[in-house]
Amino acid sequence: MLKGIDPLLSGELLKILDDMGHGDQLLLVDRNYPAAASGKPVIRLGEVGILRAARAILSVFPLDSFVDHPLERMEVRDDPSITTATQDELLKLAKQAEGRDLAYGIVPRLEFYQRAKGVYAVVHTLESEPYGCFFLQKGVIFD
Repeated sequence: MLKGIDPLLSGELLKILDDMGHGDQLLLVDRNYPAAASGKPVIRLGEVGILRAARAILSVFPLDSFVDHPLERMEVRDDPSITTATQDELLKLAKQAEGRDLAYGIVPRLEFYQRAKGVYAVVHTLESEPYGCFFLQKGVIFD
């Protein structure tokens, strides 16, 4: 155990987050997402939902401040105006962690699957709410 580090962040996950560079993307997904299909490393968090995983990740992972949408979500039922409760709450968590206003980039479902092939790694949760799939783009630490 480490002081000040969320215990959900295993050594394997911390190494991946640390090894990622500015602009690299992390894919955070629900239980229905075909995590291994991207061909990238998959960290399986077990019985953890998206919000718990996001809270832990965002405690150490800076979101990119050089792009308009460092946080992107999967589009719900082909309608960009629809959001899920989990999507709404994750955006609140990200705003709080970053201390700035953020808005989602919205990625159509089929495009989401194609773009997933270019991520650095995938964090797989057992989130049961559909459309719990997000891209997080790593930023720079200026301190």
